[in-house]
Amino acid sequence: NMLLILCFIAAFISNAHSLLLSNGRFHMDSLLNKKWRNNIHDITMSASLEPKKKKVVVVGATGYIGKFVVKECTKRGFDTYAVLRPRPDAVEGKEEFLSNATVLYGDVTDPSSIQELMNKALSAEDGIKDDVAVISCLASRSGVKKDSYLIDYQATLNVMQAAQQAQKSLLPNNAVHFVLLSAFCVAKPLLQFQFAKLEFEKALVAAAEASQSKLRYSIVRPTAFFKSVSGQFELLQQGWPFVMFGDGEICQCNPIAESDLATFIVNTIEEPDKFNQILNVGGPDDGMTMKKQGEMIFDILGKEPKFWTAPVGIFDAVIGLFAWFGQFFPGMEDAAELGRIGKYYAVEDMLTTNPKEKFGQYTLRQHYERINVEGQDYDPYTTMLAKPKPSKSKQ
Repeated sequence: NMLLILCFIAAFISNAHSLLLSNGRFHMDSLLNKKWRNNIHDITMSASLEPKKKKVVVVGATGYIGKFVVKECTKRGFDTYAVLRPRPDAVEGKEEFLSNATVLYGDVTDPSSIQELMNKALSAEDGIKDDVAVISCLASRSGVKKDSYLIDYQATLNVMQAAQQAQKSLLPNNAVHFVLLSAFCVAKPLLQFQFAKLEFEKALVAAAEASQSKLRYSIVRPTAFFKSVSGQFELLQQGWPFVMFGDGEICQCNPIAESDLATFIVNTIEEPDKFNQILNVGGPDDGMTMKKQGEMIFDILGKEPKFWTAPVGIFDAVIGLFAWFGQFFPGMEDAAELGRIGKYYAVEDMLTTNPKEKFGQYTLRQHYERINVEGQDYDPYTTMLAKPKPSKSKQ
């Protein structure tokens, strides 16, 4: 029992971090491929010949939420540019989402690279007259301090500044609407990635106020994603118990479906009441505790509920140990931060109670029912002890 609990804690730290970081993963390791570094080129994925009514640039376009945002933009007929990491396999497996979008490759950590890319995307050669939108779905992979400030703050700042410069030189009569996919949890900041996101939010608001209406913003703070509360599903299908912290009633959340969140994000560039606003958003469900989530899964599986509990205090022991070693080994401080992330999501509500902050039609139960039949995509950051599904070509 203790071995399973320890495995669960390790996986939970990763799962909890991914609640709001997996939306647009970007990691500096991807920039080590020199062949692709600063090699910016575009691929038009089945571009439609119909006239477009708005130009939108989506950064972090193959992340968990980013790819759904691209799909939503193209569905609405927008002239959509999807910004991807500079790697040769970036499009692989994402063709469904990138259809009818123009794919651009660039390095968001390099200001000159992202500026060249933004100039290309916002070129006025097509005679666009409407304001343009830039949607950032960037998020650090790990959530530790170095990655968070590299991506959640600096890279996102690079994108905003590049968009401002491109607007000034190429579209002086247009405005840029910058949409930031942030996180609900930044309202109660205790973690490095939260501080980094808040620092950029502050920079975005200040830039908009100083822009004389040439830059506006919408900051979207979702509660949690369905994928992030599905990590134990395969284990329960195999007959394992549901592991939870304390009595399983410590905190509640109302996660939102990826497609519903993408719809909400794209709505912000068309609905004036969402301009220059910070917008909390959760799914249509009432708050659900971990225990309630487990009971729901067992009911869908037709299995007798079985629960194992782990004390929240075990996080404090792990964090304290790693933090002590971090005085001598810097990497251990990163491990301590991951522990803090895990504890945060084990004890804090990710819940919107205002009816105006609930959005979408897709419930968590519908999600669980679907993945019980269809399975869910493998993700090393959320699916605990699961194995990747074989590709279609190998089935």
